[in-house]
Amino acid sequence: MKNIFEEYRYFLKDTVRQKIDFPMTDQHRGLPPPPLEKPYDINSSRIDLPAKDNWHSILNIDLISAIANRKSHRQFREVPLSLEELSFLLWATQGIRKREDKATAFRTVPSAGCRHALETYLCVLNVAGLEIGIYRYLPVEHQLLEIALHENLSEDIVTATFYQSFIGKAPVTFIWTTIPCRMEWRYHIAAHKVIAIDAGHVCQNLYLASAAIGGGTCAVAAYHQELMDKLLHVDGKEEFTIYMAATGKI
Repeated sequence: MKNIFEEYRYFLKDTVRQKIDFPMTDQHRGLPPPPLEKPYDINSSRIDLPAKDNWHSILNIDLISAIANRKSHRQFREVPLSLEELSFLLWATQGIRKREDKATAFRTVPSAGCRHALETYLCVLNVAGLEIGIYRYLPVEHQLLEIALHENLSEDIVTATFYQSFIGKAPVTFIWTTIPCRMEWRYHIAAHKVIAIDAGHVCQNLYLASAAIGGGTCAVAAYHQELMDKLLHVDGKEEFTIYMAATGKI
């Protein structure tokens, strides 16, 4: 058993960095970086989100109170989130502050090497103006991309999260996938630990930002990998689920 623990603890260390020949990474070889946003069909159904200048219902919560009162919530009121509130939460977790070039953007959360190897999907069950379904956030356009509408989505996501029933009652669940090649382009085999660290940065922002809408969040790291990837319509190899968090009013 001790050897098994040691094997898996290796992921938490940075020893792997000593084994990389950095001049051989894709970045140093002059290969173009992956795009900062997963490409999509321009003819797909997209929903504009309210811009930052048009947010009127977001509360001005002081940071000390938000941090002091942070806790996980698994019970939510049966009221919908507004599109404005959802827009704010998406901006707080993956919003772009400044576009550097086609492959680089500075966001509202930190990321190793500014690589931002995450994509944000939403399991929408109760958001005003949106049909029940799976959506993907497009940070460059600040839009939602419709992935699939599901009549039985509540049941499907509960099944895909090992029957954690509260997730099927949350108005929206943020689901983060990773596209590892974005980080591997710069860090090679040292990429994967920092991808996991980045996911933690994003989810903490969701916890704090939810306070500004009278909401709460519960992070979820237990899920059936294949079922969740299938629900999001991702291939499970070049892109796959890494983390999620149920969110709603409390």
